[in-house]
Amino acid sequence: MMGYQEWFEAHSNKHLKLTQKLSNAGMNQDEIIAYFRFENMCEHEPDFCELYKQKQKCHDMENLNCYLCACPNFRFYANPITEDGKTLHSNCSIDSKDGAIFEHEGHRHQDCSGCSVPHHETYIQKHFSLEWKKIMHQCSQA
Repeated sequence: MMGYQEWFEAHSNKHLKLTQKLSNAGMNQDEIIAYFRFENMCEHEPDFCELYKQKQKCHDMENLNCYLCACPNFRFYANPITEDGKTLHSNCSIDSKDGAIFEHEGHRHQDCSGCSVPHHETYIQKHFSLEWKKIMHQCSQA
């Protein structure tokens, strides 16, 4: 199973390759953001996400935009933090009321499935960069 850091690097490279393709095709920022709408990605980029082939959304919301797959407020730890016998692997930096913590056998992970913050186009426009990794630079914690 792929760990957070490995996924982060792989996704960053995949995202950059796609945004460069779209930019080289002459798309502007708004067109690139619109391209990342869930329905369009299922049709035109089915290999970008394993859920696209089944047309399965990771968040139950209308107008899901996948530009910010993952969230700039997500934090994961290369060296997980252990407190009270429990190991924290990830959390939300804004402690979103729609987020939760998933715990299994003393390991705690952020559960973002109830939160839609980064999947709204207005949020994406506010934080936009062609380089996903620049937007997400605070996610990886040492």
